[in-house]
Order: sequence, then C-alpha cells, then structure tokens
Amino acid sequence: TLVLYTPDYQNEQAFSGIFQSHLQTVSGLIEAHFAGYFLVEVGCGKGRFLEHLYEAGFDICGLDPTYEGENPLIRKEYFTREQNLRADGIILRHVLEHVQDPIEFLMQIRDANGGGGRIYIEVPCLEWICNHHAWFDLFYEHVNYFRLQDFHRMFSRVYRSGHVFGGQYLYVIADLSTIKSPVREQEDQFCFPSDFSAGLVAWADKLKNKNSPTVVWGGASKGVIFSLLMQRAGAVIDFVVDINPAKQEKYLPSSGLRVYAPEEVKGLLGSCVDIVVMNSNYLSEIKQATDNKFNYWTVDYE
Repeated sequence: TLVLYTPDYQNEQAFSGIFQSHLQTVSGLIEAHFAGYFLVEVGCGKGRFLEHLYEAGFDICGLDPTYEGENPLIRKEYFTREQNLRADGIILRHVLEHVQDPIEFLMQIRDANGGGGRIYIEVPCLEWICNHHAWFDLFYEHVNYFRLQDFHRMFSRVYRSGHVFGGQYLYVIADLSTIKSPVREQEDQFCFPSDFSAGLVAWADKLKNKNSPTVVWGGASKGVIFSLLMQRAGAVIDFVVDINPAKQEKYLPSSGLRVYAPEEVKGLLGSCVDIVVMNSNYLSEIKQATDNKFNYWTVDYE
C-alpha cells in the first residue's frame, strides 16, 4: 500500500543494449508459442515490449497505469476482472512479484478472459538470488518470490519453462485454464542460505576502508537497496549513475542520493574510481561506456 504505480514510476530497462537483447529472446519465445494470437499485456509498463511485438506483427493491446505515451493500444489503468479481456494469449512480465495474492490475481485474469487462454509469465528467480547471495535483490516492491517448481504446482499444464537473462529471471508458458491453488509438499520448503547476507557486512567494510570515490552504477531497485544499506552501515556512496534519462537529476528513495547521467560522472572523476556494478549482466556495456578506465566491482557473485 506504500507503493503507488503512477506515470512517475520509472522501471524502464530498455535503454540498455544488453536488455534489448533479452527482450529479443523473450520475443522469440512469444513468436514460437503465440503465433497468430491476439495478445493482451497486463502491466505493460512504458509500452516498449508491447510496441516491439506490435511491430513484429502481433495483434496486441496493453494495460498499465504507469504508461506515459499516447499509443491507443495501451489503456492507462490497472487490470480488473470486469474488463473481459478475451485474448488468445496473456503477457505478464514482471508483474506477479508485485501482487500480494498471485493465485487470486491469475484466477481473476482467467475469469476475465473467459476461463482460459495461454499465458507467458516472467519473474525474478529466487534460486538465482540465493545462489548469488543477492541480499540487495530483496526489496519493498516485490512481495512474492518464485522458483520454477512453484509454477508447476500452480498450473496443471505447462507448455514450457526455463530461465532467461543470465538466469536472473524465470519464465513459464502455461494454460491459464489450469491455474489452481498449489498444495505445499515437504520438499517445497524454502530456506535462505545461512550466509546469505554476509556480503552486506563485507561490502560495508570494504567501502569504509578505502579512500577513492565510490560510484554505484544502476539506480533501479538493486542500487536503491544496496546504497541504503551501505549508508546505514556507515559507508559512503559518492555517486549513483543510471542510463535512464527519466531517473537522472532525481533522487533515490530513502537514501536521497542524486542520480547522475554517465556523461556527468565521467567528467567529474579521475581514473582512481571504483564503480560498483549492480548487475553483472551489464558489466561489458558499462566498461564500454566508461572507456574501461576505472576499477569495476560486481556485487552479485556465486
């Protein structure tokens, strides 16, 4: 209830070529399993993926209250059961982790869609978070976390499932008519690794015991949580960088750190600078953007 998803909400990642490559992978999955379908993307964000699918020839529309543009294919509103979607396929990318009751939400989509349809779901992968001790990847916007096995308990018919984006995300393509309340089995029990948050203390000590400036590269949720917890532990973050123009010259929640454009920081810093890369998927892209002249540290590790 503390998070309002309005047009001011900025989570667009498609400014990155690396992320665009990920979207191409997802587009391939959609083309393979939804060819000729009329699609509805629930929670389409700023509409970039929807417009990509439209340009690829899909008949598609979308719903999202955070949408800022004027594309008539997108309605600036939340999904509700009363909308009677009636689509052949539903796209649900990075929505379900924000929903308090994901089973009820999926059942509402099923009912609004006439009781069936095929659905593509993509969410962060809890097992990746645990394996990489990504304590900074748990945050207030995500009220649910998923493993592949969870979706196989939620749907009686799964056409395909797997991992994308270097394992950070998981996806499932399922028959929406087969959604059911999952039954918990003993082997489904989940526990965090005992040393899951050990890196938090280690990173705080590392940053406190150095004299060179620290730049956090990535002003999305990972960067927000990392910077806030470093501040609380007494470490100093000198700059936060993000390539999304909508975030630049704004401030991170809670920590109040200003977000800079890459060009701004390159002009302010000497070569003796440590860049903390919040997502190792982007490391090569960040090195290229900064002429590979700084020290680069990745936070996620295995």
